[in-house]
Amino acid sequence: MSDDRWRGRFPRLYGLTHVAYAGCDVRYTVEPAPDHLVSRLHLVAVTAAGRVVVSRSVQGWRFLPGGTREPGEPLTELARRELVEEAGATLLGEVRPFSGFAVRSREAAPYRAHLPHPHAHWLHAVAPVEVTGPPSCPDDGEQITEVLELPPADAVAYLEVHDPVHADVLAHAVALGLVGPRG
Repeated sequence: MSDDRWRGRFPRLYGLTHVAYAGCDVRYTVEPAPDHLVSRLHLVAVTAAGRVVVSRSVQGWRFLPGGTREPGEPLTELARRELVEEAGATLLGEVRPFSGFAVRSREAAPYRAHLPHPHAHWLHAVAPVEVTGPPSCPDDGEQITEVLELPPADAVAYLEVHDPVHADVLAHAVALGLVGPRG
């Protein structure tokens, strides 16, 4: 499926070109990402009831759970770790990538030495989960103050308050038919 179908429907995603905090230029895409270029993953974590798991940090940031890949970490393990750390959730099945940002860094060195540079990919995927406890909130990670399981439209509205990009990523997953109750 090409990006042309979605460009007009999600102009904020396709219009985003520079991410100042990361010192990089990005291009939204639905094309598959080579695994060796994936440096970050954010998950549209969906419960059996079709609700989407969203998190809020102590700073008030609202986002889809996810984060930076550790050295040698397989994608499934990255998903498992971030779900526990940021949502207190257990991965119940396959991690299904559906979009991401192709990234080109403007920085002289990578964010962490093991990450691809200057080209990378920030991946978005859908995954079935169950919230099983509080987030683990490691000292070097996000400090989470709230985890909610919301109907997709409510989750989009919740994310929109702080993170319109994640709101649109979720809306895109809904438009693709990837979010809903499991049978």
